[in-house]
Amino acid sequence: MPRERLVMDMRDSVVYAIGDVHGCYDELRALEQKIQLDALQFRGRKVIIMLGDYVDRGPQSRRVIEHLMAPAPKGFLRVCLAGNHEVAMLSYLDGHLSREPWLRVGGLETLFSYGVDPARLKSLYGSNDEVDMRIRSAIPASHVDFLRTLPVMVCSEKFVFVHAGIRPGIALEAQDEADLLNIREEFFEASHRLDRWVVHGHTIVDAPQRDGRRLDIDTGAFRTGRLTAVRIVGKYGRLLSTGDRVDSALR
Repeated sequence: MPRERLVMDMRDSVVYAIGDVHGCYDELRALEQKIQLDALQFRGRKVIIMLGDYVDRGPQSRRVIEHLMAPAPKGFLRVCLAGNHEVAMLSYLDGHLSREPWLRVGGLETLFSYGVDPARLKSLYGSNDEVDMRIRSAIPASHVDFLRTLPVMVCSEKFVFVHAGIRPGIALEAQDEADLLNIREEFFEASHRLDRWVVHGHTIVDAPQRDGRRLDIDTGAFRTGRLTAVRIVGKYGRLLSTGDRVDSALR
């Protein structure tokens, strides 16, 4: 079933988009605190848009999901988009993807966060089917339901928020979901021909920077300790980050 695509009126709103979390719960909480302090200077609606990839690679995927399932910080609306790692996790849980490909892209760390060690299970049970059954039963149904309901895009008159990017020359409503979750080169090459700003993650950059009309804010939190957000008010943006980077206006 196709994931939802949301339309948002950003007038009179302060929007904070947050890049790929990848199990970095402490960094997410620290960045949310920065956002709450930063937002005190603004009136109107305040929105946090999460750009996907909450699980895998980092140490606390379970806590990240539980946190995102809970109410947003006081005074904020929070919208969580799907990333390719949530889709991969669901594909494994639904039996459409075998275990090893998911474990290789960070699923092992996700399972550890749920108290599951697949190597130990394999030594105990031997049968791959039995191991998979034990793993799948360890993931709470509420977490699986949350991952299933994540929309894949938020768009407004001047901005698009999406995990990976969009395919150039195709209307937003006609974009292929696989592209929204995975695209790279074709999107990057068309960055100067986009008709609105696209804020995305998926591809790790040392520091966020504008390239044409796209902004990549995935600063690889699971290996750098830097989780990044961009605050958008009207047509102006400002970067906020955890770790050793100084918050700055977009150049």
